[in-house]
Amino acid sequence: MQRLEVSLGPRSYPILIGAGALSDPASYADFRGRLRKIISDENVARHYLQRVLAATGLGASDALVLGSGESQKTWQIAGQVLDWLLGANVPRDGVLIALGGGVVGDLAGFCASIYQRGIDFVQIPTTLLAQVDSSVGGKTGVNHPRGKNMIGAFHQPRCVVADTDALRTLPARELHAGLAEVIKYGMLGDADFFAWLEANVDRALKLDAEALGQIVRRCCEMKAAIVGEDERESLKGGPRTLLNLGHTFAHAIETHLGYESWLHGEAVAVGLCMAADLSARLGWISAHDADRCAKLVARAGLPTAPPDSIAPAEFRALMSRDKKVAGGKLRLVLLRALGEAVTTAEFDDVKLGQTLEQSCARARVA
Repeated sequence: MQRLEVSLGPRSYPILIGAGALSDPASYADFRGRLRKIISDENVARHYLQRVLAATGLGASDALVLGSGESQKTWQIAGQVLDWLLGANVPRDGVLIALGGGVVGDLAGFCASIYQRGIDFVQIPTTLLAQVDSSVGGKTGVNHPRGKNMIGAFHQPRCVVADTDALRTLPARELHAGLAEVIKYGMLGDADFFAWLEANVDRALKLDAEALGQIVRRCCEMKAAIVGEDERESLKGGPRTLLNLGHTFAHAIETHLGYESWLHGEAVAVGLCMAADLSARLGWISAHDADRCAKLVARAGLPTAPPDSIAPAEFRALMSRDKKVAGGKLRLVLLRALGEAVTTAEFDDVKLGQTLEQSCARARVA
């Protein structure tokens, strides 16, 4: 088992990475003697709940199994989780375990952040997207019809247990969606990693254990370093905002679709292509590098154009609600170079319009 550390002073915690990690009682050693409850979803529970119950010494009554999908990440479902915790009389020193993908992790973390003003929680991410991104860093929350993740809190987990074996039961579409966040890391901060992905993405798609292990470790290393430097995503454009590369475009797509039909990673994939396209139009990166980004996204089995139902004007309106808007100005994460991202409001709005028009036109043709 590999161990990384997210260094946040008294809020520091380990990321445990390895095959079989979720079934290993040692992964939960720090939480013995404390009342623990588990939240999972029906798909993940079918594969892994019994293993975690056995490793933690818990019983079936200690688990709450929800439905699956983004539709579960709502204020209403959060209320059900809180009712369950209150009914179980979980104390302030209790521990909530999130067993699942990004939806379960975000929801459980949010509930843990507000239950009795905050209890500890553990992330057991079972999707690639969650293992490389959403389980690390303490962003928790639920969606609102007016915007994704608009209700939430920063609440760091006490431990992340990333079992790479769990990726073997992942549906192909979920694996592809996770690769969008992986590609994001190469684009925003590591050109060598991006080139490695160009050479090895096919191995990842074939569930090559070594390739997946390298991917999870490198992405977690990068995120741990960024979170350690900028835990709460400074509105002044601190390093953590760079993790939103492609996400302003992506969240507009997800809100337009009502958080249905597309996975988060699929929307992020399109957002990455649009961010690269705009960066090239601004003359910050070459057209060749923008094309490399789009080609890698496509090779990962992901879309490169938005749904044909969204028009440029709606795109703009939805982007204007983004959490990175400050002083009435939209800020975007763009590329100064492949492997070097920047958060900025200093971009040509006409060029943004061209990216929106061209991307929506590609969708209509496709």
